[in-house]
Amino acid sequence: MKVTSIYVYPIKALRPIRLDDARLTPQGVQYDRRFMICRADDADSSKLTKVQIDKVYQCGLFKQEIVGDSIHVLYLTPEDPVVPTHPMQNEVLKVPLSPDTSDLDTVDVDLHLSKVTAYRMGARYDDWFTACFGFKAVLIYIGDGRRPVLGTYAPQTDGPPQQRGWLSSISGYVAGTSRPAKDKPWLAFSDLAPFLVASEKSLANVKARMPSSDVAITAFRPNIVVDGESDFDEDFWVELSANDQPFLTLTKMCNRCPSLNVDYDTGKIAEGERGTVLKKLMSDRRVDTGAKYNPVFGKYGFLNEGQENMVLAVGDEITVTKRADERPIFDWPLRARGAQPQFYQTS
Repeated sequence: MKVTSIYVYPIKALRPIRLDDARLTPQGVQYDRRFMICRADDADSSKLTKVQIDKVYQCGLFKQEIVGDSIHVLYLTPEDPVVPTHPMQNEVLKVPLSPDTSDLDTVDVDLHLSKVTAYRMGARYDDWFTACFGFKAVLIYIGDGRRPVLGTYAPQTDGPPQQRGWLSSISGYVAGTSRPAKDKPWLAFSDLAPFLVASEKSLANVKARMPSSDVAITAFRPNIVVDGESDFDEDFWVELSANDQPFLTLTKMCNRCPSLNVDYDTGKIAEGERGTVLKKLMSDRRVDTGAKYNPVFGKYGFLNEGQENMVLAVGDEITVTKRADERPIFDWPLRARGAQPQFYQTS
């Protein structure tokens, strides 16, 4: 197999940036999801709710690119506007890749019950996103914050991931029984793992279900795309090697949501067959017994120890060096099951 594309999302939920090559870090492709947009409560601006494309479809209208040491963000006004026109929508927002945080206010943010203290970038950025989204928006930066990896999503130190319950894994996490907290894996603003791997072969399977429309791999928001060998074979991949060097451990499958149905050109759910991607996958891709109502596409991964700052390029040879006989099971804690938000334990 070969790498066919690489993507980075410096600001979470917006359009991806396609790369020819990328430096890999334990927290994902360099600069991936270091920033996130939140919606501020109208009555209390300190109460923030994450903005994600599965619920805020107009995230697809924002183009971002890395220019020098900053992210340039452009709002692409659709033919049928989804928010009132505002002069700031025609401006290019420039966000520093590594902002000075010394004078920034902090705020606690809960992303999938994995909490972190982040930095508010300030009024200039908030005002621009507010003008484009049509609601009170706040741009935050993770800086030196660390979100904990919950469940058994991180590679287990004693071998392949064990399919144990989320409650026992959380207890071990908080107690710090497995290893010192400073050495534990951690996340920026990526959902549940630093990397998401997808396969062109599996995408072809999805396209075959929808002959009258075209589905791009970007609808699935991966970081690393490979050509693949057979449909959905990635469900069973455990370790990938690049150019004969093991570099990525794959631990869990990615359970999908309505973001698959979004038309990035309109900022709405796509019309016709293109807006039914999630439904099309429901028939035979609900294969994760831990999340039986969600279809699966793609595999979450973590960078192997010793591979920090390796460079991966489009065209690199990829081989599966470890496989599993059974699919992994979703066990990230859910609020609906009584789980509580967790901060990274520093002591």
